[in-house]
Amino acid sequence: MQKLHLVMGGRVRDPQSLEFADLDKLDLVGVYQDYAAAEEVWRAHAQRTVDDAEMRYVIVHLHKLLQPDLPKRRRKVA
Repeated sequence: MQKLHLVMGGRVRDPQSLEFADLDKLDLVGVYQDYAAAEEVWRAHAQRTVDDAEMRYVIVHLHKLLQPDLPKRRRKVA
């Protein structure tokens, strides 16, 4: 199964929330084929705005939105 991830960010109304202040100004960075690729891009964008508490970048698990009924895979504990 393809697991798509969206990286996006923007200015939030409150640094403690994920309510974006202006949806027209969201930075839609891109869609990535796996979490590792999305995380790498997310880190780069988040690091650039680390000093601005009102800027927030997130990773959205698109595959969970597109196929919400799929059973969750359990991780093996070593």
